[in-house]
Amino acid sequence: MRWIPYDARLWLHGLLFVVTLLATSAAGARISYNFHRNLPAYRLEADLLAILEPFREPSLFLTGLPFALVLLGILGAHEFGHYYFCVRYGLNASLPYFLPSPSFIGTFGAFIRIRSMIYSRADLFDVGVAGPMAGFAVLVPCLLLGLFQSRVIPGIAERGDMIFGQPLLLTIFEALVFPYIPSSDISLHPIARAAWVGLFATALNLLPIGQLDGGHILYAWFGERYQRRSWVFLALLVPLGFFWWPWWVWAAILFWLGRKHPYIHDELGLDPYRRKWAIAAVILFFLCFMPAPFRYAE
Repeated sequence: MRWIPYDARLWLHGLLFVVTLLATSAAGARISYNFHRNLPAYRLEADLLAILEPFREPSLFLTGLPFALVLLGILGAHEFGHYYFCVRYGLNASLPYFLPSPSFIGTFGAFIRIRSMIYSRADLFDVGVAGPMAGFAVLVPCLLLGLFQSRVIPGIAERGDMIFGQPLLLTIFEALVFPYIPSSDISLHPIARAAWVGLFATALNLLPIGQLDGGHILYAWFGERYQRRSWVFLALLVPLGFFWWPWWVWAAILFWLGRKHPYIHDELGLDPYRRKWAIAAVILFFLCFMPAPFRYAE
């Protein structure tokens, strides 16, 4: 008999979502303010406390809704992609928990809890790969929509206190929408900025290490041979830290908490159809990955 999805903590899921919606709308309001005044996306001194302004003037939340709804839509699609296959395979899983944060994007992301054991590598793969693919399906049209509303302002991307990295997919789409215009001259609309955050989150989740989605995919593909490969990818975070020091923090966290994967006794492995999806996940990772997601201006 399959598990019937019900979560007794619906109130908690709802409360976290509402608080995260408010936090991301407040962050989005400031991003929108800067965009419409041809200012850099983020200025530390000017914007840090200004994010609190919508809580004093609630009408400002409306200006941040496009950023918030796109970002939460991408994160929500990702988590419900996992959730769908959990329900399909009778796994006991929670609804998504959205995490608010006092940051320039307003959230730490979202996650679901899977309480059941997974006995098949094929099931593990489907659950793991569904999240990034579902989030990406929402992300792509939002990125294009945001780019069509973006502006050309010479040197805008190199101004401000925080300079954002350039994932390959964004570079490709910018070349289509703004041919012959360098990325440094493109001021991203808040919708495109939310999609950028989605690209960053997708790349992080697809790191082929431990309990991340990429780790699940790697384990489902290689089984017991997973461990050595995962150590290699973990080690690669060390030289990446010279481009962006938080990679060293991620390496330490994943070394102590996330490098191991629960054992699944399944000799069948992945069929050719799922291996094609695994290759697609690798391509997706490289389209989203940035050696230095953001850096502070000197």
